[in-house]
Amino acid sequence: MTAAMPPTTLDLRASAQKAETLSGQALLSAFARLADGLPELEVAPVRWSAQAELRQPLGDLGDLGADLGRTELPEPQLWLHLQASAELPQTCQRCLSPYAQPVEVDRWFRFVADEAVALAEDDECEEDLLALEPRFDLAALIEDELLLALPLVPMHEVCPVPVRMSAGELPDLPEEKKPNPFAALSALKGRTSDH
Repeated sequence: MTAAMPPTTLDLRASAQKAETLSGQALLSAFARLADGLPELEVAPVRWSAQAELRQPLGDLGDLGADLGRTELPEPQLWLHLQASAELPQTCQRCLSPYAQPVEVDRWFRFVADEAVALAEDDECEEDLLALEPRFDLAALIEDELLLALPLVPMHEVCPVPVRMSAGELPDLPEEKKPNPFAALSALKGRTSDH
């Protein structure tokens, strides 16, 4: 399913059962927190894609389940694959000129029953955990991930203009020849060896 703006109320489990891929392109201005405080450049789209799926947990019953007399499989886990990309307007902190910062997100999230389970399992697992909500806000997740992907100190790779010093440009002064501090020691050494 293609849409301009990501849904703010999405039933992830139903989406996973249908095996549907949601994707689209939205204007940067549609993401209020992302657009807030950004310098003005040409409006660029935010491209996004999300696919929910149900996976059998890795630690299935196996031999242990057979030993316990259990044959049912554990409930499948709900996962979300999120991809998003945009060129976000930033101000270079070196030369103070605006530029477009490419930002890419490509992450997997596993959903658990609630925040308590997410906190309990967070230290033990490698994947990112989120609490499952009846109506999931995909737009907020995309916005959060793009904000987290921004550099802490935005800068050009190579600034297009010479970088000015904060106190102004210093004039080029000719280098003065400084006397060698060991020249006096050398002269003393020469006098002591004559005695």
